[in-house]
Amino acid sequence: MSALKQQLKTDVVVHMKAGNKVALTTVRNVLGEIETREKGGKMPVEFDDAQVTTLLQKEAAKRRDTAKIYADAGEADRAAAEISEAEVIEAYLPQPLDADAAAGIVDRIITGLEAEQGPLTMRQMGVAMKPITAEIAGRFDGKAISEMVRKRLQ
Repeated sequence: MSALKQQLKTDVVVHMKAGNKVALTTVRNVLGEIETREKGGKMPVEFDDAQVTTLLQKEAAKRRDTAKIYADAGEADRAAAEISEAEVIEAYLPQPLDADAAAGIVDRIITGLEAEQGPLTMRQMGVAMKPITAEIAGRFDGKAISEMVRKRLQ
């Protein structure tokens, strides 16, 4: 079981003991969504931390979008409830990187690869992207990372 999924399960008990109904309901809903997705395919799978993180990002974004719809419709209390659920979910996400930190990771990994294999070309972009994506996973925009790698390899 992934560490993040285990943390969610542990926090159900914590929120139950603390009497935090919003967090308890939100974490239970997210765990239910994870289990549904794991069992929903042809073959049951066990999500790793990266897959759980991706699902958490989608769930938080979904709640933020719903909150915006409620706010536009004049339902301020429903919008606030959705935002508080999104904040509970976002607490489980890794801290996002700023552009400088992401560029530093890209430079460090590409420099290390070039030290091992010699200068990389655009054809070897996939070789560079694999370890970069693994390290950044969900903390920075993938398209922006891809663009940074392209510029670095040109």
